Amino acid sequence: MDKTYQKKHELWLSLTFASFAIDDEEIKSKLYDFSQIAFRHMKWLGQEIVKIEQNYNYDREMLLYKEDSVFKILDALVKEIKDIQKLYPDTVLGDRIKTDDTYLLEYISMVLEDETNNKEVTAFNMAREWKDLAQEQIDALTLFLFEESYKEYELILVYAYMQTRTKDIAQYDVFQDLIDESHFHLKSFGNMMAKLGILSLPRELHELTYIIKDLNKFIVDGIAEEEAAKEMCKALSDAIKDEELSKFFDFINYQENYHIELMKKLL
Repeated sequence: MDKTYQKKHELWLSLTFASFAIDDEEIKSKLYDFSQIAFRHMKWLGQEIVKIEQNYNYDREMLLYKEDSVFKILDALVKEIKDIQKLYPDTVLGDRIKTDDTYLLEYISMVLEDETNNKEVTAFNMAREWKDLAQEQIDALTLFLFEESYKEYELILVYAYMQTRTKDIAQYDVFQDLIDESHFHLKSFGNMMAKLGILSLPRELHELTYIIKDLNKFIVDGIAEEEAAKEMCKALSDAIKDEELSKFFDFINYQENYHIELMKKLL
Protein backbone atom coordinates (compact mmCIF):
# COMPACT_ATOMS: atom_id res chain seq x y z
CA MET A 1 0.00 0.00 0.00
CA ASP A 2 2.89 2.39 0.70
CA LYS A 3 3.99 2.07 -2.97
CA THR A 4 0.45 2.96 -4.05
CA TYR A 5 0.57 6.01 -1.81
CA GLN A 6 3.90 7.12 -3.27
CA LYS A 7 2.68 6.78 -6.84
CA LYS A 8 -0.54 8.66 -6.03
CA HIS A 9 1.56 11.41 -4.44
CA GLU A 10 3.58 11.60 -7.65
CA LEU A 11 0.43 11.65 -9.80
CA TRP A 12 -1.03 14.45 -7.68
CA LEU A 13 2.13 16.49 -8.33
CA SER A 14 2.16 15.64 -12.04
CA LEU A 15 -1.45 16.77 -12.48
CA THR A 16 -0.97 19.87 -10.36
CA PHE A 17 2.13 21.07 -12.21
CA ALA A 18 0.69 20.14 -15.60
CA SER A 19 -2.22 22.45 -14.77
CA PHE A 20 0.27 25.23 -13.96
CA ALA A 21 2.24 24.65 -17.17
CA ILE A 22 -0.68 24.72 -19.62
CA ASP A 23 -2.07 28.14 -20.61
CA ASP A 24 -5.45 27.06 -21.99
CA GLU A 25 -7.84 28.07 -19.22
CA GLU A 26 -10.30 25.22 -19.70
CA ILE A 27 -7.64 22.48 -19.76
CA LYS A 28 -5.76 24.15 -16.89
CA SER A 29 -8.90 24.29 -14.75
CA LYS A 30 -9.91 20.70 -15.48
CA LEU A 31 -6.47 19.30 -14.70
CA TYR A 32 -6.33 21.25 -11.45
CA ASP A 33 -9.75 19.85 -10.47
CA PHE A 34 -8.45 16.35 -11.14
CA SER A 35 -5.32 17.09 -9.11
CA GLN A 36 -7.51 17.95 -6.13
CA ILE A 37 -9.35 14.65 -6.57
CA ALA A 38 -5.96 12.89 -6.62
CA PHE A 39 -5.06 14.64 -3.38
CA ARG A 40 -8.25 13.30 -1.79
CA HIS A 41 -7.21 9.85 -3.00
CA MET A 42 -3.92 10.37 -1.14
CA LYS A 43 -5.81 11.35 1.99
CA TRP A 44 -8.07 8.28 1.87
CA LEU A 45 -5.20 5.91 1.11
CA GLY A 46 -3.27 7.40 4.02
CA GLN A 47 -6.20 6.83 6.35
CA GLU A 48 -6.42 3.19 5.26
CA ILE A 49 -2.70 2.69 5.86
CA VAL A 50 -2.83 4.24 9.34
CA LYS A 51 -5.96 2.21 10.19
CA ILE A 52 -3.98 -1.05 9.86
CA GLU A 53 -1.19 0.47 11.99
CA GLN A 54 1.24 0.86 9.14
CA ASN A 55 2.86 4.02 7.85
CA TYR A 56 3.56 5.96 4.67
CA ASN A 57 6.11 8.58 3.71
CA TYR A 58 6.53 11.36 1.18
CA ASP A 59 9.37 9.81 -0.82
CA ARG A 60 9.28 10.49 -4.57
CA GLU A 61 10.83 8.97 -7.68
CA MET A 62 9.74 11.36 -10.40
CA LEU A 63 10.73 14.11 -12.78
CA LEU A 64 8.56 16.99 -13.92
CA TYR A 65 7.25 16.75 -17.48
CA LYS A 66 9.25 19.69 -18.87
CA GLU A 67 7.77 19.48 -22.36
CA ASP A 68 7.26 22.22 -24.94
CA SER A 69 3.71 21.32 -26.03
CA VAL A 70 0.39 20.48 -24.41
CA PHE A 71 0.10 17.07 -26.08
CA LYS A 72 3.54 15.92 -24.91
CA ILE A 73 2.53 16.71 -21.32
CA LEU A 74 -0.82 14.97 -21.70
CA ASP A 75 0.75 11.89 -23.32
CA ALA A 76 3.10 11.56 -20.34
CA LEU A 77 0.18 11.93 -17.94
CA VAL A 78 -1.77 9.18 -19.72
CA LYS A 79 1.13 6.76 -19.31
CA GLU A 80 1.52 7.61 -15.62
CA ILE A 81 -2.20 7.17 -14.94
CA LYS A 82 -2.32 3.81 -16.73
CA ASP A 83 0.80 2.55 -14.94
CA ILE A 84 -0.66 3.15 -11.47
CA GLN A 85 -3.90 1.21 -12.07
CA LYS A 86 -2.42 -2.17 -11.13
CA LEU A 87 -1.41 -0.83 -7.70
CA TYR A 88 -4.88 0.11 -6.48
CA PRO A 89 -6.41 -2.21 -3.86
CA ASP A 90 -9.41 -4.43 -4.65
CA THR A 91 -11.64 -2.51 -2.27
CA VAL A 92 -14.48 0.00 -2.44
CA LEU A 93 -11.86 2.77 -2.21
CA GLY A 94 -9.79 1.16 -4.95
CA ASP A 95 -12.85 0.96 -7.20
CA ARG A 96 -13.65 4.63 -6.56
CA ILE A 97 -10.11 5.71 -7.46
CA LYS A 98 -10.14 3.59 -10.63
CA THR A 99 -13.40 5.11 -11.85
CA ASP A 100 -12.06 8.62 -11.18
CA ASP A 101 -8.92 7.82 -13.18
CA THR A 102 -10.98 6.31 -15.98
CA TYR A 103 -12.95 9.54 -16.32
CA LEU A 104 -9.71 11.55 -16.27
CA LEU A 105 -8.30 9.40 -19.08
CA GLU A 106 -11.50 9.92 -21.08
CA TYR A 107 -11.18 13.69 -20.64
CA ILE A 108 -7.52 13.72 -21.74
CA SER A 109 -8.39 11.52 -24.74
CA MET A 110 -11.04 14.05 -25.79
CA VAL A 111 -8.51 16.90 -25.55
CA LEU A 112 -5.96 14.93 -27.59
CA GLU A 113 -8.50 14.41 -30.38
CA ASP A 114 -8.53 18.14 -31.18
CA GLU A 115 -5.23 19.23 -32.72
CA THR A 116 -6.02 22.89 -31.97
CA ASN A 117 -5.45 22.10 -28.28
CA ASN A 118 -1.78 21.32 -28.95
CA LYS A 119 -0.44 24.74 -28.03
CA GLU A 120 3.13 25.67 -27.15
CA VAL A 121 4.14 25.40 -23.48
CA THR A 122 6.50 28.15 -22.27
CA ALA A 123 6.47 27.33 -18.54
CA PHE A 124 10.02 25.90 -18.63
CA ASN A 125 11.78 28.26 -21.08
CA MET A 126 13.59 30.26 -18.34
CA ALA A 127 12.61 33.55 -20.03
CA ARG A 128 12.09 35.29 -16.65
CA GLU A 129 10.09 38.18 -18.10
CA TRP A 130 7.11 39.92 -16.52
CA LYS A 131 5.65 42.93 -18.25
CA ASP A 132 7.87 45.94 -17.49
CA LEU A 133 9.55 44.69 -14.33
CA ALA A 134 13.25 45.55 -13.99
CA GLN A 135 15.72 42.68 -13.64
CA GLU A 136 16.30 43.21 -9.91
CA GLN A 137 12.55 43.03 -9.32
CA ILE A 138 12.31 39.81 -11.34
CA ASP A 139 15.23 38.41 -9.33
CA ALA A 140 13.42 39.19 -6.07
CA LEU A 141 10.19 37.67 -7.40
CA THR A 142 12.03 34.53 -8.58
CA LEU A 143 13.65 33.92 -5.18
CA PHE A 144 10.34 34.46 -3.41
CA LEU A 145 8.45 32.04 -5.66
CA PHE A 146 11.00 29.24 -5.33
CA GLU A 147 11.11 29.52 -1.55
CA GLU A 148 7.38 29.97 -0.99
CA SER A 149 6.24 27.27 -3.45
CA TYR A 150 8.36 24.79 -1.50
CA LYS A 151 7.00 26.11 1.80
CA GLU A 152 3.38 25.69 0.66
CA TYR A 153 4.07 22.16 -0.63
CA GLU A 154 5.71 21.33 2.69
CA LEU A 155 2.81 22.73 4.72
CA ILE A 156 0.21 20.82 2.69
CA LEU A 157 1.98 17.53 3.37
CA VAL A 158 2.89 18.21 7.01
CA TYR A 159 -0.65 19.26 7.94
CA ALA A 160 -2.10 16.32 6.00
CA TYR A 161 0.22 13.93 7.85
CA MET A 162 -0.89 15.30 11.23
CA GLN A 163 -4.54 15.46 10.21
CA THR A 164 -4.55 11.75 9.36
CA ARG A 165 -3.34 10.93 12.87
CA THR A 166 -5.30 13.31 15.11
CA LYS A 167 -8.41 12.22 17.00
CA ASP A 168 -9.21 15.81 17.99
CA ILE A 169 -12.03 17.27 15.85
CA ALA A 170 -10.95 20.89 16.44
CA GLN A 171 -7.39 20.05 15.36
CA TYR A 172 -8.70 18.19 12.31
CA ASP A 173 -10.74 21.23 11.22
CA VAL A 174 -7.83 23.65 11.65
CA PHE A 175 -5.51 21.36 9.71
CA GLN A 176 -8.08 21.22 6.89
CA ASP A 177 -8.32 25.02 6.75
CA LEU A 178 -4.54 25.34 6.61
CA ILE A 179 -4.27 22.65 3.91
CA ASP A 180 -6.91 24.41 1.79
CA GLU A 181 -5.14 27.76 2.16
CA SER A 182 -1.77 26.27 1.20
CA HIS A 183 -3.31 24.62 -1.88
CA PHE A 184 -4.48 28.06 -3.02
CA HIS A 185 -1.08 29.63 -2.38
CA LEU A 186 0.77 26.82 -4.18
CA LYS A 187 -1.57 27.24 -7.14
CA SER A 188 -1.03 31.00 -7.21
CA PHE A 189 2.76 30.75 -6.97
CA GLY A 190 2.95 27.83 -9.42
CA ASN A 191 1.03 29.73 -12.08
CA MET A 192 3.30 32.74 -11.58
CA MET A 193 6.40 30.54 -11.94
CA ALA A 194 4.98 29.13 -15.19
CA LYS A 195 4.37 32.67 -16.48
CA LEU A 196 8.02 33.49 -15.75
CA GLY A 197 9.18 30.27 -17.46
CA ILE A 198 10.73 28.89 -14.25
CA LEU A 199 8.22 26.20 -13.25
CA SER A 200 9.85 23.40 -11.26
CA LEU A 201 8.97 20.85 -8.58
CA PRO A 202 9.53 21.70 -4.93
CA ARG A 203 12.36 19.74 -3.35
CA GLU A 204 11.50 16.55 -1.47
CA LEU A 205 10.64 16.49 2.22
CA HIS A 206 12.84 14.70 4.71
CA GLU A 207 10.80 12.63 7.16
CA LEU A 208 12.02 14.80 10.07
CA THR A 209 10.04 17.62 8.44
CA TYR A 210 6.65 15.92 8.78
CA ILE A 211 7.01 13.49 11.69
CA ILE A 212 6.18 15.97 14.44
CA LYS A 213 7.01 14.88 17.97
CA ASP A 214 6.37 18.21 19.71
CA LEU A 215 3.23 19.88 18.31
CA ASN A 216 3.56 23.01 20.45
CA LYS A 217 7.12 23.67 19.28
CA PHE A 218 6.08 23.01 15.68
CA ILE A 219 3.24 25.53 15.97
CA VAL A 220 5.36 28.19 17.68
CA ASP A 221 8.04 27.79 14.98
CA GLY A 222 5.31 27.82 12.33
CA ILE A 223 3.89 31.10 13.62
CA ALA A 224 7.38 32.61 13.42
CA GLU A 225 7.64 31.38 9.80
CA GLU A 226 4.25 32.91 8.97
CA GLU A 227 5.44 36.21 10.44
CA ALA A 228 8.55 36.01 8.27
CA ALA A 229 6.42 35.22 5.20
CA LYS A 230 4.30 38.30 5.96
CA GLU A 231 7.42 40.44 5.97
CA MET A 232 8.58 38.92 2.67
CA CYS A 233 5.21 39.66 1.07
CA LYS A 234 5.26 43.22 2.39
CA ALA A 235 8.82 43.79 1.15
CA LEU A 236 8.01 42.33 -2.26
CA SER A 237 4.84 44.42 -2.53
CA ASP A 238 6.85 47.56 -1.80
CA ALA A 239 9.73 46.64 -4.12
CA ILE A 240 7.76 45.60 -7.22
CA LYS A 241 6.60 48.42 -9.44
CA ASP A 242 3.53 46.64 -10.72
CA GLU A 243 0.18 47.59 -9.21
CA GLU A 244 -1.48 44.22 -9.88
CA LEU A 245 1.39 42.24 -8.32
CA SER A 246 1.67 44.61 -5.36
CA LYS A 247 -2.03 44.18 -4.60
CA PHE A 248 -1.67 40.41 -4.88
CA PHE A 249 1.17 40.27 -2.36
CA ASP A 250 -0.74 42.56 0.01
CA PHE A 251 -3.65 40.12 -0.32
CA ILE A 252 -1.37 37.16 0.54
CA ASN A 253 0.11 39.14 3.43
CA TYR A 254 -3.32 39.61 5.02
CA GLN A 255 -4.12 35.92 4.54
CA GLU A 256 -1.00 35.08 6.55
CA ASN A 257 -2.52 37.04 9.46
CA TYR A 258 -5.41 34.62 9.67
CA HIS A 259 -3.12 31.60 9.28
CA ILE A 260 -1.42 32.75 12.47
CA GLU A 261 -4.78 32.92 14.25
CA LEU A 262 -5.63 29.41 13.05
CA MET A 263 -2.30 28.10 14.30
CA LYS A 264 -2.84 29.73 17.68
CA LYS A 265 -6.00 27.64 18.04
CA LEU A 266 -3.78 24.55 17.91
CA LEU A 267 -1.92 25.78 20.99
